[in-house]
Amino acid sequence: MKQTKFNPINRRQFLYRAGAGVALFSILPGCATRGGRRLSQNDKLNVAGIGIGSRGGADVAEVAGLGDNIVALCDVDENYAAKEFAKYPNAKRFTDYRVMLDKMGPEIDGVIIGTPDHTHAIIAMEAMRRGKHVYCEKPLAHSIHEVRELMAAADKYKVVTQLGNQGHSSDTIRRLCEWVWAGAIGPVHTVHAGCDAFKDVYCQIPKLEKLNQTYEVPKGLDYDLWIGPVPFRPYTPLWVPWNWRGWMPFGGGAIGDWICHVVDPTFWALDLDAPATVQAEVTDYDPAKQGLCYPSATKITFEFPAKKARGPVKLVWYDGNNTIPKPKDFPADEKIPGTGAILMGDKGMIVHGSHGGGGCHLVPDNLMEQYSVKNAPAQKIARIKGHAWDWADAIRNGRKAGSHFGYGGPLTQVALLGLIAIRYPGETLKWDDRAMRFTNNVAANAYLNPAYRPGWKL
Repeated sequence: MKQTKFNPINRRQFLYRAGAGVALFSILPGCATRGGRRLSQNDKLNVAGIGIGSRGGADVAEVAGLGDNIVALCDVDENYAAKEFAKYPNAKRFTDYRVMLDKMGPEIDGVIIGTPDHTHAIIAMEAMRRGKHVYCEKPLAHSIHEVRELMAAADKYKVVTQLGNQGHSSDTIRRLCEWVWAGAIGPVHTVHAGCDAFKDVYCQIPKLEKLNQTYEVPKGLDYDLWIGPVPFRPYTPLWVPWNWRGWMPFGGGAIGDWICHVVDPTFWALDLDAPATVQAEVTDYDPAKQGLCYPSATKITFEFPAKKARGPVKLVWYDGNNTIPKPKDFPADEKIPGTGAILMGDKGMIVHGSHGGGGCHLVPDNLMEQYSVKNAPAQKIARIKGHAWDWADAIRNGRKAGSHFGYGGPLTQVALLGLIAIRYPGETLKWDDRAMRFTNNVAANAYLNPAYRPGWKL
């Protein structure tokens, strides 16, 4: 037989496909308790969606696609959520999640939270107090205090939780972890990760001068409830219903939006927890004058201490106009990921995109061939059917979901520490995770637990 000659790019694509085997997670028979009742494998979950106008609507659709019941929908903006409301004519509609839980509590098994970041914690906490399972979009919360409280509440109330970093349930993130654990690239010492997308969304500095303009609150929007626990600011279309991610009272810019997707593979594979230090470099940014907004570009360096058999790890985050640099010995014919990461070890690299290490592959090519075709590592992590499926199956079987709050909380915390660091450009902040404080900057500690406005509590 005549052999086919591969050019470098085609050969690499062939190797990627060869290493992409799939195995399904075994479903074990069993049942779990829900609200004092027993839930069998054949029972459908009764799920409510809170904040459904954007990403939350997609999460609701994924659960509905599993065959579970969408029994209630809640959104403060009737107009923005109108299309999603229309998809589920049998679901009861609400504006206030507290009213929904009061009226329908016994009928609801779990809730999906897709609201802006600054209201994740108060909604998730209220649901867990009432014994509801929670699927919450990333990042988990808006402050480190909120993260810690939600983690503790999930354990206290014995509910099944899931962070909305959907790639955590992918086959690719599992393959990446197994490569690292098999020593494919040797000990990992440095990770470059970042996001170069949506620059005009994450940096709202050019619009700061428009904050003095006044607007009427649109009909159908409960703006006071949209603001929720953070200090009140007059309504403006600059952040409702969109672009709130670029405004720090409500969102977390590029790092808040993307770390839970992009850094997830590294976090899992290397068993990371909390960094010992964090240091931010920013571009054309004055925190005193522009602190309401996210910078146009950041480079944030996290130093993680050694843990068990793993050595220390440096994680560098890039966004906006700062992009991942090309490492030495990187293939000349390969493009650096714009949104993704490069894990660097003593023997080679793993390169991947976002959402669960999409497109992950080994560099150089001989490593990809060795660990995908000739000597693929054994599958140590069960492959599963999807992120919403994992949450629903965990509820039925009384187990933890893959990205439960005990995992997703520390992952979110990395982003939140970066958001504090950008307020002190160039300064290396030393973090004491157990004490939950910075040891060398008292002022920075004020951002760990910002005060809620009167009438709101966690």
